Parts: sequence; C-alpha cells; structure tokens
Amino acid sequence: MASRDTNAGDEEGLLEYRPLLFVVLIISGCSMCYELIISAVSTYLLGNSVLQYSVTIGLYMAAMGLGAYLSKFVTNRLFRRFAQIELGVGLLGGTSSLLLFVSYLHLTGYRAVMYAEVILIGVLVGAEIPILTRIVEEDQRQLRLTLSSIFSIDYVGGLIGSIAFPLLLLPQLGFFATSFLCGLVNAIAASIVLWRYGRRIEGVGTLRTMAVCLMVAMTAGIVASENVANMVEGGLYRDTVIYSEQTAYQRIVLTRRDDDVRLFLDGNIQFCSRDEYRYHEALVHVPMALATGHEHVLVLGGGDGLAAREILKYPDVRDITIVDIDPQMTRLCASNEVIRALNGGSLDDDRVRVRNEDAKRFLQQSDAVYDMIVIDLPDPNNESLNQLYTSAFYRLVGNHLSDEGVFVTQSTSPYFAREAFWCINKTIAAEGFDVVPYHLQVPSFGDWGFNVASRRKLTLGADGTPDIGVGVATSYLTNENISALFEFGKDEALPSDVLTNTMNRPVLIEYYDKALVSWG
Repeated sequence: MASRDTNAGDEEGLLEYRPLLFVVLIISGCSMCYELIISAVSTYLLGNSVLQYSVTIGLYMAAMGLGAYLSKFVTNRLFRRFAQIELGVGLLGGTSSLLLFVSYLHLTGYRAVMYAEVILIGVLVGAEIPILTRIVEEDQRQLRLTLSSIFSIDYVGGLIGSIAFPLLLLPQLGFFATSFLCGLVNAIAASIVLWRYGRRIEGVGTLRTMAVCLMVAMTAGIVASENVANMVEGGLYRDTVIYSEQTAYQRIVLTRRDDDVRLFLDGNIQFCSRDEYRYHEALVHVPMALATGHEHVLVLGGGDGLAAREILKYPDVRDITIVDIDPQMTRLCASNEVIRALNGGSLDDDRVRVRNEDAKRFLQQSDAVYDMIVIDLPDPNNESLNQLYTSAFYRLVGNHLSDEGVFVTQSTSPYFAREAFWCINKTIAAEGFDVVPYHLQVPSFGDWGFNVASRRKLTLGADGTPDIGVGVATSYLTNENISALFEFGKDEALPSDVLTNTMNRPVLIEYYDKALVSWG
C-alpha cells in the first residue's frame, strides 16, 4: 500500500510540475542561444572568434556559478522570484544584439558592455535551475522522478539551442530577430509560470502585465528586425546600404555612394568598384603570364565573378570552375545588376561552372587537374578560413595542378599584416613549391599582396623577378609596370622568425589578429 501511495504521489507531482519541465526546456535552449549570440556578434565586430567564444563561454559559466550561489539567499516567494528572473533574462537577452551593436557604434568601451551583458545574463540564468529545484523539493510528495527530469531536460534544451542557432535561427533570422525571438520565448516561459501557478504568486497581476508588455515588445522587435538591422548597418558602413542578407555562412552587405559600390562579407570589404580592377588584374594576369597553358582554370572563392571576368579575356581558356561555398553569394553576383555590370556577366558565360561547396572538400573529392588555380578567399580571420591557408591545403592544391601548372593566392597586406603575408609565403614554400611574392597598391585596401607558385621553377629575369608581360587588355597593368609588383621595401621584408601555418599550429590567425590590434 505504501508503494502504491508513493507512485500516486509521484504521478500527482508530475502533473503538478509538468509545465515547469517544459519551462526548463525553453530556458535552457534560450540560455545557450544568448551565449552564442554574444560570441557571434563580438566575432563579427571584433574578429578573433577563438578569443570571443572562449571569453564569453568562460565568463558565462563563471557567472552562472555565481548565480547558483546567490540563489541560496532567495528563501521565500520562490515562484515569484523565478518569474522575475525569467522576465529579466528575456529583457536582457532579447535586447542583447541591439545593445552590443549600439555600444560598438557609440561607445568606446564595447568590451565593458559585452562583459557586463554576459555576467548579468549568466547570473540570472545560473539562479534559474536551483530555484526551480527548490520549488519542487518543497513539495511533500515523492518527486525524485521530477527532479531528475529537470536536469535531464536542462541538458536537452541546451543541445536544442546549440543546434538551432547556427543551422536555423542565425541563417534565417539574423542577429536581431534571433535575440528578440529568444526574449519572447523567455517571456512566454514566465507567462506559463504566472498563469499556471498564479495562486501561489504574490502580486501576480503586476507580473502578468510586465510579461505581456515584454512579449509585445519582443514581438515588435521581431517584426521590425530588418529595419533595425538596416539602421544599425547604416552606422557601421560609410555609404548607403543597398543590399544586405544573412546567409548560412556570412553576412553579405552591398553599399553605394555615387559610382562607388562596395561588397562586404561579415563586415570585411571584398571589393570597391572604383579600384577592384587593380586587385583582380594582379591576381589573375601575373599567374596567367607564368602559366604555360590556360585551358582549364579553377577559382576557389571568387564568387563575385570578377576574377572570372579577367580569366575570360584569354581566348584559349576552355573552362573555369568556380568553387564558392555560399550559393546566396554567387546567386547575388549573377543576378544583381550593379555587380553584373562589374563582372561583365561572367558567371553566365558558357565556359564557367559554379560549384557551391567547401573549397577543401572539393579538392579532397575531385580528381580534376588544372593548368591554373586562383585562390581568392577572404582573409584568414577565423579557424574555418585558416584551414584554407595551411600546408595541408596547399598540398591539396598541388595535387590538382598539371605538371606545368601555376597557382596564386591572395595573401593579405605585406605592409599592414607583414608577418601574416610572409607566413603564407613560407607555408607554400614548405610544401615544395617555387613561390614568388608580389604586391601592389589598391586604394580601398592599401598595399595588398599575393603569392604565385608552381612545382616547376618559375622563370626569372636578370633582377630575380619574373620576366613576364601582359598579353590582354587591362586598365592598370602594363608591360612596363608589372615588374614593379615584385619589389618590396625594407618595412615589408620577410621577418626572420615567421613560422609556417599548419592545422596543428595555426600561427597565421595569431599573426593576422596581431596586425588587426596593431592597426586598430
């Protein structure tokens, strides 16, 4: 009989507290999302993803521990305190993206705001589960099953949040709508408690009004998120934003001032219409001049079609394969009239094939061989991009070159990021390539560098630089000025202690981040 009574008590307790189990699922998922939102926004604004995620996660966990400790001082009105905490988390988390962007634009102490935000949300989140556990423990029935369920569901909710954020929320909604949505969900969680257990909450009417107001505010934020994003981006960029899109891989922004059109990926400029021809002529025509054949060309990155435009100037080119991971990027550059005017509709040329996949995976799975490979990828400012600048990656590239083949890679600035530039050069050389560095001035970028390489010895003139000329129509390069690209000043010379970049020791990110800090 005692066992039957115990089981009945457990079942009754489960019915009583089942709504709280659903609330646990909600709050743990939102908690994970807030952590990821703050890390992702800080990476977007400051770079160095390892630092941002490490600091955010470490500080968040410590704050949660502090919150759990402080929760022991909450000794009465537990349902009321729990609902108040939920409303506080919803307000702080829901406005987290907006607050971070605004502080970056208008305050000098962005990091202080970021840290304060992490700590406040972390302390509140850390107090949630201990208070909820004590609510359940205060019941006189046997609720061991309910208590174990709380902790199990807490972990499941965290898993759901960690998966939903990168795969669904951020790609589909962006930073602002994701934050507002999580704030709304937290407000809903508070409302469940306030309406289901209202009889046990003192002053429940006031809290219900606050919950409704928060839900309305968060819903309004979701509806207005695109306008909010446009307003914030208007402050981040010098010129008028004429297009913006958050894809599964990056934030694409197109700006315009008169005839100056600029493309940004995750806040980093990719080209300026007034001078992009300098960059792309240097990127393409130097290796084309050194290559003995041009029939089959591979472009890794280059989804804007500007490198392809230059390659198509050569009549002996039979096919160009462009591998760019982001289908939205290539779709935009194939359809947007502003960009099509720049790339000459190159992405629609019969000789061009676009493959939307990861460059490294493409090289691992393909057995094709090319006369020239152009690597036109963004700077190595995160771990994902860094692997495309390692010795292992250049080994893969070499496997797809013909015996006389040539490849070239953009290599950041030898002036602003000297160690990063020469690290790329040294990493390529370590794989047995004959590599020649060169650079030129691109007004929108500054002094920008490249490395061209081959398994064979590249032809050099009497002065030690390639003896080459330009055989197609250009706007900047000439047979006379092309030799100047291979001259470096003393402040751009190879440092004596630069290391190669490997998967095991990704020093290139360190060099690149050091340059960012140095030049602000």
